[in-house]
Amino acid sequence: MNTRTLVILSLFVAIGAALHFIMPGIYMGMKPDTMLAMMFLGIALFPDKKNVLLLGLVTGLLAGLTSSFPGGLIPNLIDKPVTAFVFFGLYLLIVKNMSNLIGVSILTGIGTIVSGTVFLTSAYLIVGLPGPFAALFGSVVIPATIMNAVAMFVLFPIVKTILKRTNLMQQAS
Repeated sequence: MNTRTLVILSLFVAIGAALHFIMPGIYMGMKPDTMLAMMFLGIALFPDKKNVLLLGLVTGLLAGLTSSFPGGLIPNLIDKPVTAFVFFGLYLLIVKNMSNLIGVSILTGIGTIVSGTVFLTSAYLIVGLPGPFAALFGSVVIPATIMNAVAMFVLFPIVKTILKRTNLMQQAS
């Protein structure tokens, strides 16, 4: 992992944290996780196990600290690293066989569903849920899935082009 990659990943996490912080809770203190799109963007542009681990841990910590969900820190610390590695594994398997933009957008949707499921399940087991699982999933995770997939569809080609033109992205992805 070089310094350039670390700086770029830090910027993605910071942007995701800012978005997560200003996003209001929409149902029972739960809010769509906009940090996921930035975490997935970092993984897709710099697919390396060390980057995935770093992104998962830092994103989990920051999402937990900015969470409006009661007791959301620990579930976020569990959810983000798990989700990061699931996304990374699927990325390595799937994106090589389809359009990078379409593949990454679909994987972002899948990753958001994985994240929401892991988060709600761990929250249920650790602190309890403030409402029914299905209601939380349907009112927050599903809209977040659509929002993150659309955001990735828009952001991925723009960021990839900028990184290539500025010679900040040395890996082909």
